Amino acid sequence: MTRLYSFLLLFVFVYSAHSQNDIVVRGTVLDVNTQLPMELATVYFTTVKDSTVLDYATTDKNGAFRMDIKKYDKPVFLKVNYMGYQTYFEEYKGLSESKDFGKIYLIENVNALNDVVIKTEAPPVTIKKDTLEFNASSYRVRPDSNVETLLKQLPGFDVDNDGKITVNGREVNQVLVNGKTFFDKNGAIAIKNLPADIIKKVQVSDFKTKKEELSKQESTSDFSSINITIDEKKNKGYFGKVMGGYGTDDRYEVNGNLNYFNNKQKISLLLTSNNINATEFAKDDVFDSMGGGRTNTRGGNSNSGGNKGIIQSNLLGINYSDDWREDLLAMGSYNFSNTVNKNESNSNQLSLLPTGNIITDADSKSRNESTGNNVNFELEYKIDPTSRIVFTPKVSQSRNIGHSESNSTSVDENNNPLNNSDSRSDSEGDSMNFGNTINYNKAFEKKSRNLSFVFSNNNTGNDSETINISNTFFEQGDRPDEIRNQKTAKKSSSDSYSADLEYTEPITDSLRVRFGSDFDWKSNTNDERTFSFDSETGEYTDFDLAFSNYSSSTQNSVTPKVGVTLQKNKYTLNIDSRTSIVNFDNHSLYLNNPTDLSKKYALPFATALLRYKFSRSKNLSFKFDYSNALPSAAQLMPIVNLNNPLNTIVGNPDLNPVEKSSVNFNFRNYDFRSRSGYNFSLKADYYNNSIESTSVYDESGKRTTTYVNISGVYNTSLGVNWNQSIKEGVHALRYGFGLNGGYTFDKGFTNSVLYNAKSISISPKAYLSYDYGEILTIAPSYGLSYSQSNYENTSRDATSNVVHRANVQTTTYWPENLVFGNDFGYTYNSNISDEFKKDFYLWNTSLSYGFLKKTMFLKVKVYDVLNQNQSATRTISATSVRDEENMVLKRYAMFSIAYKIGNFAAEKGKRRGGERGERGDRGGRETEG
Repeated sequence: MTRLYSFLLLFVFVYSAHSQNDIVVRGTVLDVNTQLPMELATVYFTTVKDSTVLDYATTDKNGAFRMDIKKYDKPVFLKVNYMGYQTYFEEYKGLSESKDFGKIYLIENVNALNDVVIKTEAPPVTIKKDTLEFNASSYRVRPDSNVETLLKQLPGFDVDNDGKITVNGREVNQVLVNGKTFFDKNGAIAIKNLPADIIKKVQVSDFKTKKEELSKQESTSDFSSINITIDEKKNKGYFGKVMGGYGTDDRYEVNGNLNYFNNKQKISLLLTSNNINATEFAKDDVFDSMGGGRTNTRGGNSNSGGNKGIIQSNLLGINYSDDWREDLLAMGSYNFSNTVNKNESNSNQLSLLPTGNIITDADSKSRNESTGNNVNFELEYKIDPTSRIVFTPKVSQSRNIGHSESNSTSVDENNNPLNNSDSRSDSEGDSMNFGNTINYNKAFEKKSRNLSFVFSNNNTGNDSETINISNTFFEQGDRPDEIRNQKTAKKSSSDSYSADLEYTEPITDSLRVRFGSDFDWKSNTNDERTFSFDSETGEYTDFDLAFSNYSSSTQNSVTPKVGVTLQKNKYTLNIDSRTSIVNFDNHSLYLNNPTDLSKKYALPFATALLRYKFSRSKNLSFKFDYSNALPSAAQLMPIVNLNNPLNTIVGNPDLNPVEKSSVNFNFRNYDFRSRSGYNFSLKADYYNNSIESTSVYDESGKRTTTYVNISGVYNTSLGVNWNQSIKEGVHALRYGFGLNGGYTFDKGFTNSVLYNAKSISISPKAYLSYDYGEILTIAPSYGLSYSQSNYENTSRDATSNVVHRANVQTTTYWPENLVFGNDFGYTYNSNISDEFKKDFYLWNTSLSYGFLKKTMFLKVKVYDVLNQNQSATRTISATSVRDEENMVLKRYAMFSIAYKIGNFAAEKGKRRGGERGERGDRGGRETEG
């Protein structure tokens, strides 16, 4: 703690010393003809020598700008940029004192009418109508950095420790490269594997579905999309990196990343093989796949859920994109995966019942191997200037082999034995899936008039075989023991087809109506046949009716719909309404008794979305959604599922559809001038006829479970986030604060008794990142989670829980060619039972050295230096408390060597911000792009 205070005092001293060299520059930007202020114009200073950006700001609604900038005693340019206007240039001998530049007038770019464009360097930020564009060369990063490092430098961007990207408080769910997917749409592979020095622009816009994109409709999503464009001068050549490492406990890791770009044609190959729980291609530059001290499952800690145990994986991925012709664009990817997951688990569960509690201790071992092949393809064809069609077929195939062994013992609250069991299971299964979507859009001569058609299908088949051997002994009551030695063959299929036809007609420039219909058809079958072991023949030949069943369901629906969009300068109102007319037919055969269940529904749906833009960086949105969801065939059909000797499950044919009403309010504001922003969100969901499972226990502790409708369940959540960025010479500071809270009112049944649960939760967090030039990065963070639940009509009155998570990452890039990284985390969970450790430290460290002009790297890394990693979890509900501990990856050290291939037609060692732009005269030049 003393060292932390010393560091903070040193930082304040250094920051104060440098602030004495600051000056303040200000001014106002106006249109030369109208004399009106120009909001969000980009004002920036560059050096005359090499056009390095010194600092920048954007104007407010009054056209005013202000910058606290460091003194500079060499010639500089003052530049002002605004879309559609000539760039303003003014040269000064230096910036030695505070200055008011007064009124700066911009001239509309009349040359644009004659297609005469004079190119110069782009401004740091360009704000278009619906796109925020960052010029990558204006932001300085280390020469060997990846795209993720670049994104962290952009104002308003945040990339957390789990790789989630937010821009101005809005989560990013799609990352494209030159407008196309790079392996996957979430962008993790692109931002981790592509080098920053080939990037020209980073564009941010509202995420749109393919239908919205083709028809040029407004986005109805609350997510953002990022498009990374590659510099044309660096878009030809090859580059990549290969790495191999071996460590203690026979830990190993092999990675390869090879890319060939030839203008519009791009081919990338990724591969990895390891036994350290790294199941993704995305790797951190410093910590590789160690995951960090953040309860990250890739690092082996399962406190946050996800895969359990230790995973050995072999992955191969190929990505391809090209413009075959000007009117025919293609992209696709292939992924192969082979993973082996081994786990050992033990658990303790307290089941809370009105008639008395039940305590169950269990342990298990498992090994599961999965092999998969996935192919995705997208083909876009421009039929003519007004028509486009997009095909997106995908095929996936997988094979799974599993083995598990388990034991469990249950006692009552007086420690009287109820039951005990042991089991063994071996399974093999194959699955095949084919899906396809066809998007067609026809635009007409009248603006905003268009016709769209979307057809999609999804076809899945599964075939599996399982051998179950189990012994279950009941200590209470007269229930007979169950001894099983069975072989079960399952075949299931699922087919769905849907068509969406919609026509949009503009009534006025701001008012549009839509009408159309959705057509859906779904079919599911499940055939389960079980055979008992015949000791005389040594084969599984005795057909068992009680454990065999057949079921099928067909769902047909027609959904007429109508929508209205009203779009003004400041706001957009979008209203959609539809009614789904559904025929739901179900059939089952169990114990040679056929059952048919047919139902008809008329299900209403409605959505209203209001967005209001106070300015280009400040906006709010309000969304209301009402929907219905049908119960599944398994929940409806009265088929008895006896697979678990301690839990018999049967459907309920009287279930009603689930009605859900949701409201969502969001407000976001980001000030580019102060480089700070905040966002506020409020969400609430209310359910009628929510489907819940309910269990009844007999005297031996065996359950019988079915499903019931429960109304009056709701939940609310609140989120607030604020962040600030400060740059002062070689010092860069980013910090933020977040607060999330929630309230839930839930209902359920335990042993036929209705209970309710009222839960509150609050989770504040704070984070900071400090960079000292290209030498040092320090990033501490802290998060607290507190929850409390109060119960009625259960044997438990209340429960509460506190979780602390603290983490600090440090990376040093000194001396030259040496990179030293440390990731230290602490986790404490108050509700872990006394049988498990409540807290632990996780410290990962790595040291690498680059030589041969940084084309070769030697690295040593140590995962879990203190050997404390654990995977203990507690799950609390109104009816149970469950503690569980799983196998976890422990301490290992690994030595590796990596080699970088090619330099992608870019100068080695070239730094961001050092590219020379053309020098121009005052006024009369347009920004490139």
